[in-house]
Amino acid sequence: MSDLTFEQMLEESFKTIHNGEVVDGTVIDVKPDEIILNIGYKADGIITRSEYTNETGVDLTTLVSVGDPMTVKVLKVNDGEGQVLLTYKRLAAEKGNERLREAFENKEVLKATVTQILGGGLSVVVDEARVFIPASLVSDTYEKDLGKYQGQEIEFVISEFNPRRNRIIGDRRQLLVAKKAELQKELFAKLQVGDTVEGTVKNVTDFGAFIDLGGVDGLLHISEMSWGRVENPKKVFQVGDTVKVLVKDINDTKVALSLKFPETNPWANAAEAYAVGSVVTGKVARMTDFGAFVELAPGVDALLHVSQISRAHVEKPADVLSIGQEITAKVVDLNEEEKKISLSMKALEPETTSEETAEEE
Repeated sequence: MSDLTFEQMLEESFKTIHNGEVVDGTVIDVKPDEIILNIGYKADGIITRSEYTNETGVDLTTLVSVGDPMTVKVLKVNDGEGQVLLTYKRLAAEKGNERLREAFENKEVLKATVTQILGGGLSVVVDEARVFIPASLVSDTYEKDLGKYQGQEIEFVISEFNPRRNRIIGDRRQLLVAKKAELQKELFAKLQVGDTVEGTVKNVTDFGAFIDLGGVDGLLHISEMSWGRVENPKKVFQVGDTVKVLVKDINDTKVALSLKFPETNPWANAAEAYAVGSVVTGKVARMTDFGAFVELAPGVDALLHVSQISRAHVEKPADVLSIGQEITAKVVDLNEEEKKISLSMKALEPETTSEETAEEE
């Protein structure tokens, strides 16, 4: 018969454990902030909320149930109160690091949800292992506000893997650049000068608007926005607008766009609309010392020479005309090739008799 006491035999029936050891256990109790496990040791194991997950304030009773099996790592055999302090999170992170190492070596594309917005970038978690994506590697364009990525699932690759220095860096930018290059290749393969395409206004400047054609940006210059004059592109377009544009020119990767569609060319029927001898109306668009330019239609300006304003002597157009004033005049000359029209208001005035002229003099 053994000389050991019952307590000694009971204690020997339990396994011995050490700090850093990986053990299996079964959940015997769950509280909102801690989990208690039977790990086959003389004392139960405790997993605090912070050692279970990186999420703050989470209720553990919604994640774990009594009877669940768990594989954990021993942090302290005795936490000072006779219990074993365990961690689930750190063991999962170690496994996650191995997963990230393989992804880094194989250049694998990973997908994860953004869990935190930091000052210099985004933080995502892959199998409890944290990955930091610097702001410069979040997008292929400058991102002023990273907050929109909170809770969003994104794709990335691991560009740097150094867990000893706690540097596991993700890169989303190179995926976007590669995708855009592929889209550009596909688009340029089928894009032809003269095509009408639909795009989205990406940016508006003083000299024009950049239109996203689906992976390729085209420039709609201010001079190509209308057959008429456009003073300020920002008054015509807003970022996000959808527009149909004409492909005017393709030079390597540069695409020039236009809204001057041939079928809307105001000079197409100029021979009929502005035939010599016809009477037309228009608005004074601008003036010089030698005459006034009258807009007959968007893109069609005609010259009203100072000598043709009135039968009476006019020193300069501004003496009798004003910008925006509507006038009626007669077409006295038309040159379709050079797109020039000459007007005369004087021709519509009644001729004065010699007696009337003498009286005026």
